[in-house]
Amino acid sequence: MTTLVIAPNWIGDCLMAQPLLALLKAQGQHLTVLTPPAAAAVFRFMPEVDAVIEAPLAHGQLQWGLRRQLARQLRGPPQGPFTSAYILPNSLKSALIPWLARIPTRIGYLGEQRYFLLNRIHRKPESTERKPMVDYYAALAHTPEVTLPNPQLHIPAALIEQTCQDFQLDRARPLVAFCPGAEYGPAKRWPAAHFARLADLLAARHADAQILLLGAEKDRAIADQIRTLSGAPLRTLCGETTLAQACALLAASTAVVSNDSGLMHIAAALSRPQIALFGSSDPRHTPPHSAHAKVEWLHIECSPCFQRECPLGHFRCMNDLTPERVWHILSGLLGR
Repeated sequence: MTTLVIAPNWIGDCLMAQPLLALLKAQGQHLTVLTPPAAAAVFRFMPEVDAVIEAPLAHGQLQWGLRRQLARQLRGPPQGPFTSAYILPNSLKSALIPWLARIPTRIGYLGEQRYFLLNRIHRKPESTERKPMVDYYAALAHTPEVTLPNPQLHIPAALIEQTCQDFQLDRARPLVAFCPGAEYGPAKRWPAAHFARLADLLAARHADAQILLLGAEKDRAIADQIRTLSGAPLRTLCGETTLAQACALLAASTAVVSNDSGLMHIAAALSRPQIALFGSSDPRHTPPHSAHAKVEWLHIECSPCFQRECPLGHFRCMNDLTPERVWHILSGLLGR
């Protein structure tokens, strides 16, 4: 069976969809993933994926001509013909390409009234249920009562070594990655002052530690704030790495401290010791799936609110999560 998977738009969701890919692979399916270029690297590091097609589709835009062109390509070799397609985003336009490509079986959640584009429709859970996202995606495979594997990425050792050389990192010294960004909004981000204080605590006790600030170009502003507020020797790589290089640097890290973000899920899939900081979002819904991850969530009365910014103005869910509390955990990870 040759199967096309229309990938989610966000890196974290791509990782949380991997257990679904593992179930499909176990059923003997040959998997091709159609993904935005920004997420392509993570699928190339997934052992279940046989082929990756990068589709430069802009978020929120129809791009009818490009979708028709991609559909024509998918009808013939080397990719097609496909026997089935799993459409993981819930938008109507994400289901257009498999429909235009005439893939016989098109599977997905209802979403945006796309009845005629799908022919194996799953009903979305009620919003009050908030089941883990890995379960939400895996349910499309029709395999109840199966223990889901954790997401797992395989980074070639040569890429890890080369990336560390490229950024002049010493593999003999501890490497601690801070990931201060989060895509959805400020309410998911631990304050810059807290990251700065944590860096100072770390540098005072581990003078040989290399502290990296990792993220996208849009995270550079908060990284610059952290550097300004901290007296520790921090190195900002926000926007200076490819996603593949960021994966390699996380794989090389001794420990990772991150918000609820795509990099958090990558660190979990690499089984790195990590501290995942939650405020406005819910670790029962989008946790780091790793035995090596420690979730820090105060779960105050108004959290999770799932808002981009604190609707009450106090931001206690993150402000009250002190650097000293996080340092207590991080010091244990480094001691281990």
